[in-house]
Amino acid sequence: MAQVVSVNRIYQSKELDYQKNRYNKAIEAYAAYFGSIGGDFRLFSAPGRTEIGGNHTDHNHGKVLAASVNLDVIAVAEPLNEPKIVLKSEGFDESSIDINHLEPKEEEKNTADALIRGVAAGFKNSGYKIGGFKAYTTTNVLKGSGLSSSAAFEVLVGNILNSLYNNGGMGEIKIAQIAQYAENEFFGKPSGLMDQTASSVGGFVAIDFKDIKSPIIEKIDLDFDSFNHALCIIDTKGSHADLTPDYAAIPEEMKSVAQHFSARYLRQLCRQDIMLNLDSLRSEFGDRAVLRSLHFFDENERVDKMAHALKTRDFSAFLDSIKESGNSSYKYLQNVFSVNDVRNQGLGIGLNVAEGVLNRKGASRVHGGGFAGTIQAFVPLDLMKEFKISMERVFGGGSCHVLSIRQIGGCEVDKESIKPDSEEE
Repeated sequence: MAQVVSVNRIYQSKELDYQKNRYNKAIEAYAAYFGSIGGDFRLFSAPGRTEIGGNHTDHNHGKVLAASVNLDVIAVAEPLNEPKIVLKSEGFDESSIDINHLEPKEEEKNTADALIRGVAAGFKNSGYKIGGFKAYTTTNVLKGSGLSSSAAFEVLVGNILNSLYNNGGMGEIKIAQIAQYAENEFFGKPSGLMDQTASSVGGFVAIDFKDIKSPIIEKIDLDFDSFNHALCIIDTKGSHADLTPDYAAIPEEMKSVAQHFSARYLRQLCRQDIMLNLDSLRSEFGDRAVLRSLHFFDENERVDKMAHALKTRDFSAFLDSIKESGNSSYKYLQNVFSVNDVRNQGLGIGLNVAEGVLNRKGASRVHGGGFAGTIQAFVPLDLMKEFKISMERVFGGGSCHVLSIRQIGGCEVDKESIKPDSEEE
């Protein structure tokens, strides 16, 4: 069943006043935009996510560890007695979708309209009810930060349809799968299921994509704050423009190695297959493809080690695996800078500065797809001030985002809990 959750459970106590004010402002904005608001309005939230381990493994049916973060997209919504979804996102044009016509539209690709239409189509195709609604959304998920704002938006729309028309009967994994379907088939982005699963489930989530249609998903219950570390995402100000060939080369090279063994992807092989055929593989595909394949097998094992460390509350071992993942991504996966633009290596600069400040404490690694953009760091709280100053001295004010792990995934929010005098559930 879909969750209806108090803000006191979703957000940290230090940010409750800010979040309650944020929801109330969204309600006011809804009423101003649509002209009024009824008493049956509902509130919803879906978080962004961060990849913790499993760098570039999912496209070869590997393993990943991800987590939802305390940045989210929220919505005020009301049912609409018309077959259409009208959604206004702060700062963007209105989307209006006729739910009687839910086929993909070429002209809608890469738009919010495509995501909304795709989620509605996914519900209908899966035998769930759909209906019209009006919604106003606002987000603080950082775009271009590797926190997956699109997945959060898809999961949000899924939770609205789930609560308004299905009495919360769709499970969180199914919502994630429909969100991925919308992104793949309607939006036009061939993403894996990691982003949507982490946003929908919440907390730390270990995912095994061996069977990509039925992934094994394990939520790891953990009070991250008890380890006295902050999760930092640092924007190194690099541009993702012209990097598509760099991103595409990683799965292409891995899969080409797999095809040498008449396999479709690396998960159908083992590390020993590579090691016993090094000479022929190096000759046929080149050393980078071989190194990236070896990264895949080692990273899969690291995801298991990370998950075990979290389940046993061995935070030191967890940090060691984060460092190993970053080291492997830099040396073997080779996604810290583009070989076509060697003058710009902002990720490498950021990692060097992070290591200097952390001085063998905490951990840092490339975040997400790589080549440009963001790095991730787990920073001891007693070093947080120095770390943030050092990072922003290099990359500018506001480049170091201090986050925490959110335990609750996509959900309906108890509207009584946003009142200033409301008590925790």
